[in-house]
Amino acid sequence: MKLLWSPSSPYSSKVRMAAHFLGLKLNEIRVDTNTAPAILMESNPLGKIPTLLTDDGASVFDSVAIMHYFDRLAKGKLYPSKKGKRTDAEVLEALSDGICDCLLAIIYERRFRDDEKVHQPWIDRQWKKATSGLAHLSANLPKSAKKLHGGHLALAATLGYLDLRFKGQWEADHAPLIDWLVQFEKKFSAYQELKPSV
Repeated sequence: MKLLWSPSSPYSSKVRMAAHFLGLKLNEIRVDTNTAPAILMESNPLGKIPTLLTDDGASVFDSVAIMHYFDRLAKGKLYPSKKGKRTDAEVLEALSDGICDCLLAIIYERRFRDDEKVHQPWIDRQWKKATSGLAHLSANLPKSAKKLHGGHLALAATLGYLDLRFKGQWEADHAPLIDWLVQFEKKFSAYQELKPSV
């Protein structure tokens, strides 16, 4: 399988961590979405990453769809089998991805607009959503399961992205999440290698 990805993408990080966790082999192809490379545009009409190209020629895009594809390949080893626990894992993943959506909206507002056109109220609104999500997670830390699941990987990728792009802006108010990440890394030693990076 081929994975079209970018090092700084938290969604790519989540998918790469899942593949590593499950022992799935990927041919990883770094792409720059700003240049609209042919391999990406031909595989995903949205031109977004991550995009998975399967061995049978299918394209799977959106990180959640890829995660569920991996789960089926691994016969249910990425998410809990019990309905309630699976729902908890999926909600944790959705919240983590939603926080990333807000963070990326901030980055794009600053990166792609001229300084005089940057809309600070928009940035403030997105930051408020992101910190509200973090506060919820800090007050309701994911349970330490014996086995990691997709929700844990999504949260770890989100915290890695915060560390990459918003270092020093969130840690003081969310110490429980920093402690959670320390415990996660003890269970997942490849985190430093697979977390979002420049």
